[in-house]
Amino acid sequence: MRRPPRRPGVLLAVLGLGLALPLALTTPDPAQARTRTEAAPAPPTPRLTSSADALTLTVPPSGTAPGYTLRVTVDQLSLTTSRSGGTVLATADGNTGGALRFHAADAWQHATRVTDWAWKDGTLALTAATTLTGATVRARITPSADRYRLDWQVGGVTPERLGLAYDLDSAGHWYGHGEAQTPKGGPATDQPWPLDTGQVAHEAFGPASYYMIDPFWYTSSATGLRVDTGHVMNVAINQGEDGLGRFDVESADPYRATVFVESTPLEVYRDYVGIVGRPAKTDATYRQYAEPVWNSWAQFYTHVGQAGLLDYAQDLHDHGLTGHTLQLDDKWESNYGNLTFDPKAYPDPGAMSRRIHDLGFDFGLWVTLWINLDSDQYAYAADHGYLLADATDPGRPCRVTWWNGVAGIVDLADPDAAAWYKARLRALMTTYGIEGLKFDTRFFDERCAPRAGYAPTDYQRLGAELADEFDLQGVGIRVHWDATAHRAGFVTRQLDKGTGWNSLRASVTQNLAISTIGYPFVTTDMIGGSSAQPAPTKEVLIRWAQSASLMPLMYASTSPVSTIDVTTGRKVVYDEQTTALYRQAAARHARLAPYIWDQVQHTLKTGDPIMRPLFFDFPHDQQAYTITDEWMLGPAVLAAPQLTNAATRPVHLPPGTWYDVTRAQTLQGPRTIRSYATPLGVTPVFVDLGAKGSDKALKALR
Repeated sequence: MRRPPRRPGVLLAVLGLGLALPLALTTPDPAQARTRTEAAPAPPTPRLTSSADALTLTVPPSGTAPGYTLRVTVDQLSLTTSRSGGTVLATADGNTGGALRFHAADAWQHATRVTDWAWKDGTLALTAATTLTGATVRARITPSADRYRLDWQVGGVTPERLGLAYDLDSAGHWYGHGEAQTPKGGPATDQPWPLDTGQVAHEAFGPASYYMIDPFWYTSSATGLRVDTGHVMNVAINQGEDGLGRFDVESADPYRATVFVESTPLEVYRDYVGIVGRPAKTDATYRQYAEPVWNSWAQFYTHVGQAGLLDYAQDLHDHGLTGHTLQLDDKWESNYGNLTFDPKAYPDPGAMSRRIHDLGFDFGLWVTLWINLDSDQYAYAADHGYLLADATDPGRPCRVTWWNGVAGIVDLADPDAAAWYKARLRALMTTYGIEGLKFDTRFFDERCAPRAGYAPTDYQRLGAELADEFDLQGVGIRVHWDATAHRAGFVTRQLDKGTGWNSLRASVTQNLAISTIGYPFVTTDMIGGSSAQPAPTKEVLIRWAQSASLMPLMYASTSPVSTIDVTTGRKVVYDEQTTALYRQAAARHARLAPYIWDQVQHTLKTGDPIMRPLFFDFPHDQQAYTITDEWMLGPAVLAAPQLTNAATRPVHLPPGTWYDVTRAQTLQGPRTIRSYATPLGVTPVFVDLGAKGSDKALKALR
């Protein structure tokens, strides 16, 4: 049914005329009707009702979907989603910048009154005036059982950006996003959880970012937002404490979004994973889940050489600090891009590799696709067209400044370039007995031009495909946004963290954020941090190890025996208790490995995260939605480690029967233990006795 365009006052008068009762407009699907059987009834059909001030879509419950209504106001375009009679998501109003907003004529504009609408074939089409003369917004809303699609664009002008704005409070608390840039130092030292309890100001939020991010957000009201774009976004959540969520895309292309409406946040997450895909396999082996990987970076930074690395490996071995791999990180190459050892620092890399293997470790190397201009290989790669082209001058290679100089980037979309790069990696590995690689830096940069026929998002896929050919040794890789990254089953490591308590706490909430945007095999940054700050204190290092022991994997670097303070160059020697408690944490993780491996297999079947917020398992426990320092490891283990320099901490237990591992007693939830004693050797952990896997968890933790 279609209404011809009218002046606003006439439109409202006609909508209101003779409508004492709502006008129900339904459009059955003919194809669905032809295949309908009594054994498999078709889902209920959405209905549209109109009134003088709004259009209302009603989607009845269907199967596990709870049903919802979407109210579209006519005088000032806004969208309000309700479930069971209560609002669960609402856009911003005209006084706070509008719902459907765009940047044009050097200012932000937004849609105002609805001037035309039509309901046909299950889609509501709208036309709206805007705050900019001559510009209109055209939108299409397509409802289904547990979500609706919102597609819209601007006509009459060419905007620089399109965006959606939401009233954060309408949906409760907000989660998702991934690693968040914040005014308080995020993501290195700050990761608000929920997001609305802090401030997120994340520009350059896009597929080429080094941050682990996806354009997906979900709420405590069990709604969710996915923006389907390959363009860079500017995301602001409660920026300046304005109470708004702004999700802007830097493009004039049509804005495409999906809004999920479910009964629980976990169901929203599952809906999202149903679109982007769940892991088809796990990139890490059982041993890589069970034992730490030791990486040289935080122990040495770039002040590393053959003698120091072997002393490090020997020291770990002699103190019973076992691990599956020892990785040599940055600053082993003669120059970035050469893929040859610096002969001054590494006089005999073959002998070094053999000694590392003799100590029981596999051997790994840090590598990058970025080839510095002063590398032996830069001219060769440039002459053969193996490097990404410059975005402003495609006739020359793109040059990007990074933390180690100025470089070109191998173009993985060029089959010859990719084959050349991979052949050099394999030759290096064969020569020196290297089992795996830590890929670092990004596979694309916005200063470069993608190869003809490719988009920036394709380089996430190409990077994932490249990495999937090599053993990543449990440190994983930082690829995101593309479905290939979701399905590859990589371990995801966080951005570098500081060495203080704030970074330890951020490592927990950040893992929850990454894990619940579809990357379930998470690890924190290196235990103790790795961001060129003073060496971690004894307490931070131990507490970080204890926390990581109750996560899917452990990623280690700073030795609990001794390390180098990069800020002073002095050796820091830890006491015997530090080594003993660190070793104890690693042993606990190893005992948990059979239980963790079961969770890995469950994730491969369902896509569900292994490390997750309490409210995924206990959605009706309202206190769980704001807890920042507890999590579930699978369905049976509740981790509540000490993340501050305090003698006690509160512990919240959701409904159920819980076994307190430390105190060897059974407790009934829900309850909050106000002051749980946490001397340095104590890591509070509880087992849900009614959950699947509880027997295996108890055996490991007792």
